[in-house]
Amino acid sequence: MTTEMPLWEFVDITKAYPGVLANDKVCIKLMPGSIHGLLGENGCGKSTMIKTLSGVQQPDSGRILHNGQPVTVGDPQIARDLGIATVFQEFSIVPTLSVGENIFLGNMPRSRLGVIDWGKVHDEAARVLAEMDVDVSPNAITGTLSVGEQQLVEIAKAIAMDARMIILDEPTAALGEDEIERLHQLLRNMRGRGTAILYVSHRLDEVERIVDEVTILRNGRVVRASGETEINVSEIVSAMVGEDIGDHYPKEQNATHEVVLEASGLATNVGVTDASFALHKGEVLGLGGVLGSGRTEIARALFGTDEIVAGQVTLKGNPVRFGREIDAIRAGLALVPENRKYDGLFFNFRASGNITAASLGGLSRFGVLDLKAEEHATHDLIRDLEISTQAEEKTVNFLSGGNQQKIVIARWLFSDSEILILDEPTQGIDIGAKIAVYKLINKLTRAGKSIILISSDHDELLAMSDRIAIVQHGTITRTVDASELTHDDLVRASADIPHLKPEEVFA
Repeated sequence: MTTEMPLWEFVDITKAYPGVLANDKVCIKLMPGSIHGLLGENGCGKSTMIKTLSGVQQPDSGRILHNGQPVTVGDPQIARDLGIATVFQEFSIVPTLSVGENIFLGNMPRSRLGVIDWGKVHDEAARVLAEMDVDVSPNAITGTLSVGEQQLVEIAKAIAMDARMIILDEPTAALGEDEIERLHQLLRNMRGRGTAILYVSHRLDEVERIVDEVTILRNGRVVRASGETEINVSEIVSAMVGEDIGDHYPKEQNATHEVVLEASGLATNVGVTDASFALHKGEVLGLGGVLGSGRTEIARALFGTDEIVAGQVTLKGNPVRFGREIDAIRAGLALVPENRKYDGLFFNFRASGNITAASLGGLSRFGVLDLKAEEHATHDLIRDLEISTQAEEKTVNFLSGGNQQKIVIARWLFSDSEILILDEPTQGIDIGAKIAVYKLINKLTRAGKSIILISSDHDELLAMSDRIAIVQHGTITRTVDASELTHDDLVRASADIPHLKPEEVFA
């Protein structure tokens, strides 16, 4: 570290909401030239701390010090003026604007005449993207980008501010391994220039690799704070949940030899070029590949979201072609999408309305939905999946990410789907919720359901899959038993290595 004086310091920060003590005398020191991990399960108080430092809200009591001097971060503009840039988990981009416009939104470069200097917008945006090693045009319309690319645009906005303090809330949730490593190298470079970085992530393997210090919250209080000491994932998990969790990946082997779905030579107009694979009853088939490799596009093709222009899909030996998503649902397929916020949930509905959304027929009489029957039908599912009881009374926008994800999965349990496609099912949820999802996967395969699992977390993909199909440029190049792969094998196989043939990547 470059100095012993913190750049920013929280002293006894307390914040309460009706019925909830979100932060209880929290103390954190953020040093220049250091990456500080802020960890804890959903609901532990992390978001409240981020909002306090970002000027989104004010603490009820306590002090905030900047370079040792008390300050009031009264609103987000004051935070920006003090050199704080925040990348929130929920995107704040404008999808109809270009990448360059989003990067400088609210801070557009201007000429001496006071008009926007569009040339400088383009050139500076290109410089920031090049520094991040991101191959995206500043002129691209942001809404046309993938979720991962939009995440990188959010991070570019913070980089462009040249802030002394950057807060990153789940910055890698939508990124693949290569993108994560490039981001981490960028953060190391910024650390070397004296920037203070507050890093919030549920991906504890990343935390172990990148952070210098950690503060762990539980129930609004600090339960562990470390200096420059070794950071151990097992100890972090124990501190977060308050107990020892022995197996982070409780995988069961339930795959059979019976083929329930087979794809041959699939192609679409949006990223799938030649996808062939078989899915067995009770199996978890992982799709491995880098961001933009075509994994999500294969899922969308199977579910009828994107039109299949070549190839064949058979379901239990019978050829099928889903022209619409409703056709796939009626055939027993389900898709838990990568972005639950935009594609998976009705945020103005309670859990019951979200769970029944794909199967309303049995709850309606003469075309009118029976709301009492809906609540009764979903009560046991909410209980069995350990979804917060608040979900029965409050709309889902008030629930944690883990509870939201379980509600999306519950929708397809309610519809009794036989094949579930899970696209990044643990993205942005805490360790306790992740383990709940893994146990649910076991329960489903034990009951004879089949899973297609898409995950950018290589450890998760290796641990929870029976076999892994490697996807490159919309093509499945090879399918391998997960037990035969290591983490390095999967990184190598997923990467675009032009001089290697598919059969050579494991050599």
